Amino acid sequence: MKFSVSSGELLKVLTKASAVVPSKSTLPILENFLFELSKNELSVTATDLEISITATLGVEGKEDGKMVIPAKRIMETVRALPNVALQLVGDPAAKKLTMATDQGEYHLTGEATEDYPTIPHIRGTEELAVESQTLARMIGKTSFAVSTDELRPAMMGVLLQIKKNSLGAVSTDGHRLVRMSDKSFASPQIERDVIVPAKALNVVAKSLEGESNKVSLEANHIVFCFDSTTVISRLIEEKYPNYDAVIPTDSNKVLTINRADLLSAVRRIGLYASSTTHQVRFSLKKESLIVSAEDIDFGSDATETLPCGYTGEAIELGFNGNYLVDILSHIDADEVKFFLSTATRAVIVKPAEQQKDEDILMLVMPVRLNA
Repeated sequence: MKFSVSSGELLKVLTKASAVVPSKSTLPILENFLFELSKNELSVTATDLEISITATLGVEGKEDGKMVIPAKRIMETVRALPNVALQLVGDPAAKKLTMATDQGEYHLTGEATEDYPTIPHIRGTEELAVESQTLARMIGKTSFAVSTDELRPAMMGVLLQIKKNSLGAVSTDGHRLVRMSDKSFASPQIERDVIVPAKALNVVAKSLEGESNKVSLEANHIVFCFDSTTVISRLIEEKYPNYDAVIPTDSNKVLTINRADLLSAVRRIGLYASSTTHQVRFSLKKESLIVSAEDIDFGSDATETLPCGYTGEAIELGFNGNYLVDILSHIDADEVKFFLSTATRAVIVKPAEQQKDEDILMLVMPVRLNA
């Protein structure tokens, strides 16, 4: 294997592929990249056995071949170089790679290519086109609320709901929930719900290219194809919880407030909340919201009063301040609306004005107030 490439262009491809390289693995071979050179195209592949990514790059190819190369070592070397011309010469039989610049040479020892896992060749029986902007917004608005609890595997992914006239996404960790739909999307042939691991979607978000992308589905995998990058992920084959059952339909109190003002206030007040519970108290009455927190262990407290619009009788309820910050940070409207009923029932948070063809609903569970 022999080719020339600029270090800057190679670094971009390595950075993409490194997103799925495990830092420590029971299978050390996974801590490597698979380089494959065919004429003037270099493919760099990485996998953790659940998610695989292949990124391609145009190079000046001189001798085709493939090699397995330590990901961390080559990444750190290329990152430390200025943007210079690189000559890479690999000897697959000896498992040796030489990188040369005008100023020096760097020698790496790889692994046997036959030991590298076979990347599944997926020919999805179902294909659809999704705009990059739509995909990026859905991932950005939902992935933060995914669970990290391995005992609840379904909630470690985002539920994608492909319908004839809309594309939906749902995520929840049991404390927060996000439901989003885009009605500008159309899928006349396919209607299907799939659970995609959050890690895979985060890789996709960093790999988006062009205006439209092809998404392919089969029974156990989903494939995202971009201009020069392909991401393949296993689907989570579990039943997603019945999230509709926890969304209240009888919330009779409505709070309307400036999103940025409330977000800033919750961040400041949260500094005085207990480091264990992160509890922030909302005291609501007509035209005012009092946000407060207290840390009994350190004898500190804070209070702020914000103007708002509020319909309903006075009420006090508590929230985990960190969850509120997450939710408010992922809404991009000037004003938000809180729909609530009692101090113990789930609270719905929505943008006061939805974007065209879009519907976003976020939900947060209150916490029991300290006496």
